[in-house]
Amino acid sequence: MKLSILASFVTATAAFAPALQNNRADVSMAMDRRAAFGAFGAAAVTAAVPMAAFADGAVSSATVGRARGIYGDRIAALKGAVAAGDFGAVAAEKNAFILFNSGAYPGAKTKDKKAAAIASTNDIFAAIRAGDKAALSSAYTKYVADNDITGLPEVSNSNGQGYSGDYDYKARSSAGAIYVR
Repeated sequence: MKLSILASFVTATAAFAPALQNNRADVSMAMDRRAAFGAFGAAAVTAAVPMAAFADGAVSSATVGRARGIYGDRIAALKGAVAAGDFGAVAAEKNAFILFNSGAYPGAKTKDKKAAAIASTNDIFAAIRAGDKAALSSAYTKYVADNDITGLPEVSNSNGQGYSGDYDYKARSSAGAIYVR
């Protein structure tokens, strides 16, 4: 018992004794755990922000070709409907025009071409709203010529191979023939 009292007395004396002066310089971060985690979080956010600037939608010649192939083919297929004056069929493919304009002319380099394509699209749908077959025909013909829209070619096993993988945009189209032995 006496030993435990003596040990607690020595411990208390050591705990409350004044600190000895150390001659060497102490390294002081002057930062507690909460401030350190806050600084780490701020650094992580700062490092992640520039990555958002590179999220451009993966614009490449392949994505432009894909947009031209998929939506250009849908627009080219409207030739008969335009000749017949079928406003409903053209209006039903409004999204094809919108997606063609945004996919075939991405980025700042093609801004002028995209603006012209959008203006031509607006002319097509203005003719539909007015119910003018002649205006629809001329606006559609101008749109197809200005944007160099052609349909996908008809490909069969006898005259060639249209695609080489299931993820090719031509796989389920008129150009979707593949040679199988």
